[in-house]
Amino acid sequence: MIHFFSKFLYVIQGKYKALTFLLFLFILTSFLEVVGVGIVGPFISIATNPVAIHQNLWASSIYSGLHLTSDSQFISVFGLGIIIIFYIKVFINFSSQKYIFEFGYNQQAEIALRLMKAYMTAPYTFHLKRNSADLIQNINNETNRFANGLMMPLLTSVSNALISLALLCLMIKTDPLAFVTIIGVLMIAFMGIYALKNPLKRWGQESSEAGAKIIQAINHGLGGLKETKVIGCESYFENQLHEQVKKYGVSTSLANSFSNLPRYMIEAFLVTFLILFTIIFISTNKDPQNLNSVLGIFAIASIRLLPSVSNLTSSINGIRYNAFSLDKIYFDFQELANENNKILDLSCGRMDSLNNKELSSFGDRVSLNNIHYRYPNAANIALENVSMTIRKGQSIGLIGKSGAGKTTLVDIILGLLAPESGDITVDGVSIYPNLRSWQNMLGYVPQSIFLTDDTLQQNIAFGVPNHLIDPDRLWRAVEVAQLSDYVKQLPQGLETKVGERGVLLSGGQRQRVGIARAIYHEREVLVFDEATAALDNETEALVTESIKSLSGTKTIIIIAHRLTTIEHCDIIYLLDKGTIVKSGNYEEVTMKR
Repeated sequence: MIHFFSKFLYVIQGKYKALTFLLFLFILTSFLEVVGVGIVGPFISIATNPVAIHQNLWASSIYSGLHLTSDSQFISVFGLGIIIIFYIKVFINFSSQKYIFEFGYNQQAEIALRLMKAYMTAPYTFHLKRNSADLIQNINNETNRFANGLMMPLLTSVSNALISLALLCLMIKTDPLAFVTIIGVLMIAFMGIYALKNPLKRWGQESSEAGAKIIQAINHGLGGLKETKVIGCESYFENQLHEQVKKYGVSTSLANSFSNLPRYMIEAFLVTFLILFTIIFISTNKDPQNLNSVLGIFAIASIRLLPSVSNLTSSINGIRYNAFSLDKIYFDFQELANENNKILDLSCGRMDSLNNKELSSFGDRVSLNNIHYRYPNAANIALENVSMTIRKGQSIGLIGKSGAGKTTLVDIILGLLAPESGDITVDGVSIYPNLRSWQNMLGYVPQSIFLTDDTLQQNIAFGVPNHLIDPDRLWRAVEVAQLSDYVKQLPQGLETKVGERGVLLSGGQRQRVGIARAIYHEREVLVFDEATAALDNETEALVTESIKSLSGTKTIIIIAHRLTTIEHCDIIYLLDKGTIVKSGNYEEVTMKR
């Protein structure tokens, strides 16, 4: 239980003030419940026997203090007071529930944003081992389950528990025998709740896992729609989705059905209690005149106790069912914090007196010094003792067979992977304590350009709000990328939609949009990761010309399989099995290759 609450407070970042305010509201509500229910019995007793007004010390003091002249006046004032108390109680109950819902939905939004930020800033290696469907499930569904299925029930259960406890205390003061009877009835109900503990946790985990696989099946089916239609394997993805939807439906329906079972049982148990208590009260020859007052208190208390206990049992079952969402969110936050601490330790370990300088610009050279890298849990080393110097304005080519380490090297240069040993410096300053500053100098054009279902303008100025886009910079980027002729032919120009993932553009046009994006953001170092590999010869030649036109004005790093795309490079590095085996100009590297 302590571990559960420590995880809960960690996820909501210890909102102690809000929780303290809620606790105050709950205590106030439970106090008003006791007062409201507790005075119903005396009211019934006085209404049926007005003589009791003058026999009771408190009643007679109020009678004389208010200068009342008749018993009916006292009964009217007493009844009005009860009505006012109940309306105050309604207002406070409404306010506390409203605050709970506001707090819950605000926390859902905040946790979803924190998760999104954590995933976006997570080390690249984190994403290499995680499925995006699982991350989407956590941001979209698990935060909803945590807020609505766990946190709000947890808060309302505290409220209901305090109200139930207060009413039970009132009952024991009114009649101990009745209290013992109702406790016995409630214990039977809570034994049923305890029996559902493990099944509910299991169903919660199954529904969460099925939810992630539903997103994964949809992503796979719609993500490769062209291949799916050509091959004719639509039924394969439909069956995958059907299987997971069925699992989700079974686990969720079982959980919802059994979660409500204790509530129905408690209704029957409380009716049983009232009947049993009446029979026992009469059979023990107690004064029947007191039965009206006692039953009045217990009837009102039971009516109020019933929804409180019912909601409490439903909340407990809901918490158990959705506890898996707390674990998923908590462990992701923990894992991401540990990953970021590793990166921070790595950065601090590379800092020395020289590297304490701030990385502000690229003036002369980028140096890779004895870079070693091995992927997590991999047997073979990916890069070993790689060193090179890239001078400002140079064009560098990286070639080699598949698996030679080209992309790994580029990922390290981009700051996506951190080497096990070695360092990258810009004008003698390590990039690692200043990684964001270094990445602000980089433009990246991969083989498959990521395009959003938006306008050309938004895709070129990627990540910049529409009202902040500089039109002059935008058009200059279009011209440098040799997209201007194409844009001028479009009726809507740069406001033309490109479709999801750029399906309305040709392969060459998509690559030029990627180049224009790098130019718009005014990056000093441009990295082309097999940017022309999927293009036909004619389109490749046109895109290569666009890249060549940047030579001298930008520092360029190109990964290529076809030598024609790096013919113009100043230095070419040939990699094999994670090491540089040859370097030089085009003629030197291609000679006797």
